[in-house]
Amino acid sequence: MMKPMKIGHRGAKGHFAENTLESIKKALELGVDGIEIDVHRCATGQLVVFHDFTLDRMTNGTGEVSKHTLKELKKVVVKGYCQIPTLSEVLAFVDNKCLLNIELKGQDTAKEAARLITFFVEKKGWEYKNIIVSSFQKSLLETVYKINDKIPLGVLTDLNIEDAVNIAKAIKAVSIHIDYTMLTPEIVEELKEDYKVFAYTVNNLNPIKRIKSYGVDGMISDFPDRL
Repeated sequence: MMKPMKIGHRGAKGHFAENTLESIKKALELGVDGIEIDVHRCATGQLVVFHDFTLDRMTNGTGEVSKHTLKELKKVVVKGYCQIPTLSEVLAFVDNKCLLNIELKGQDTAKEAARLITFFVEKKGWEYKNIIVSSFQKSLLETVYKINDKIPLGVLTDLNIEDAVNIAKAIKAVSIHIDYTMLTPEIVEELKEDYKVFAYTVNNLNPIKRIKSYGVDGMISDFPDRL
């Protein structure tokens, strides 16, 4: 059985402040096969790498990410000393060294994500095979697909696998990303006939062992060094 890909959740969230270059650097040092990040669109239009819709949990700032300009967001401190990176900075930093799973979180993120990915593939040496754009939001995935159907897409689900498969068919997705607590060997086997299966967020040793035995294609973890 093939070993599943080791994918660092928001970089290496268990080791460094999530979705920061420090966290991504740590994930790379731990020898990951992939890194998962989240993006929002800020008030000046750039995509920033951040999970929450508001700044309050992770930074010394407050309010909605989408209401702040990039300049304002760059002044905010993430968990002590880190900065919010842009998607462009992360693409440049990772530099096609491993898979980058870009989750579209915020509204209106699809167009700019598609533009940036296309630019980095055509001009900066990235390969489409090292990119997956994922989302829970069907409309965002559809927009990316319409703009550039070469960008690999992944459908995120935590509730309804049937819905996820229907969306995946419509946009020719390559992968389905599922909350690991929903998986059984039968579900994985069935999905793998048409899609790659990525399980998230698997952090503890017993679930890691169990999910590995199901033959998933990849596992997303805060502690990729445990995988």
